Amino acid sequence: MYREEQLRALLKGRKILIAGYGREGKSAERLIQRLVPETPYTIAVQVESGKWRDESDEWHEDWPFDMVIKSPGIPNFQFSTFNFQLTSLTDLFLQVYGDMTIGVTGTKGKSTTASLIHHLLPGSILAGNIGIPLFDILDGLKEDSIVVAELSCHQLENIHRGPHIAVLLNLFQEHLDHYENYMGYKMAKMQIGLKQRADDHFFWCADAIELDDLVRSQAMPGMLHPYRLTDATEEERMLLNACPLEGDHNRSNALVACRVAAMMGANDDLSLRLSIFQGLRHRMEKVGEYAGITWYDDSISTIPAAAIAAVKALGRVDTLILGGFDRGIDYTPLVEFLQENPVKNVVFVGTAGRRIKSQFSIFNFQFIVEDDYEKIVPWCASVTPKGGVVLLSPAAASYDAFKNFEVRGDFYREQILKLNQN
Repeated sequence: MYREEQLRALLKGRKILIAGYGREGKSAERLIQRLVPETPYTIAVQVESGKWRDESDEWHEDWPFDMVIKSPGIPNFQFSTFNFQLTSLTDLFLQVYGDMTIGVTGTKGKSTTASLIHHLLPGSILAGNIGIPLFDILDGLKEDSIVVAELSCHQLENIHRGPHIAVLLNLFQEHLDHYENYMGYKMAKMQIGLKQRADDHFFWCADAIELDDLVRSQAMPGMLHPYRLTDATEEERMLLNACPLEGDHNRSNALVACRVAAMMGANDDLSLRLSIFQGLRHRMEKVGEYAGITWYDDSISTIPAAAIAAVKALGRVDTLILGGFDRGIDYTPLVEFLQENPVKNVVFVGTAGRRIKSQFSIFNFQFIVEDDYEKIVPWCASVTPKGGVVLLSPAAASYDAFKNFEVRGDFYREQILKLNQN
């Protein structure tokens, strides 16, 4: 294992609590068993108000630990009463391998952008929030390895070292249940650049005025690379014409992906590689044409800005499916956009959908309020004209009815496929 001793030194002699036993918690356990089998550790499946619960369902209030390896889903404030080192797999990984890592974050677009950079850099290793724990790739690391890591706010909030190349795509209201306020969320994301070193590189989208102002107000230690879609060179504009992803937001993400790849030495075949990139599932994904209608799955859309961008990208949307789990996000921008750019039909789903509906002063479209996708999809088929477009871009989380946005998108697709069977 490359740099094994450096990693072992971070864990050796500690009394460790693994907080959370999902994908990352299990990866942390494998790491400890492999590198420092003599080190005592305990698994907490839940942490709450200064207590922790083990797998036997018993709650404990004693705290014999000096290191907590926290899974991303557990908020920092659950540990506020304790004195110890709070870390994570991402923090430990970047402390040892940050100099070979390209980190990508943002409220939306990080999975696609990280995957695109990986695609443009043959031989790179993709990991992180995209579903591959960083420590599950250790055996593949060599001296010349390049790691492309998708990083969430939860993974970034406790880091001590930023990645060598950091990309911050955008910031919108999200995960407000995890932070005291919106600024807390934004500053968690900003750690990707704030914890860099002087010889590192920080890219951010300066088209977003709020993000640009925030970055420029901070003492960023690395070399700064603002990017704007409008500032693309003629050569870059020709390159972006090869991008198969729809919408200016995707072109902006492709621009920074190409700039990062070029910085890493990939110049010769960027246009060809970009042209054959396959977009990720549930992200402006064209399901196909069924019942004479084109259907799109943008289930990843959990905030208003994502739904607005999806409608703009497609140009024509006849029927839009909105709503789901309500996390208290401000839907005013979405409502204002749809008042000025009406679609013909809207489905309002879940508590978020009902709150969005309540904000409309006039209904210049046909609508239903419905939570069952087995009824939603046939209604969409009945009201959408032949040759029209149906878009699932909910602007809300899925947790009221589905395990995650992937399950929601898959169920939506299943109902569409049934249309041809009836």
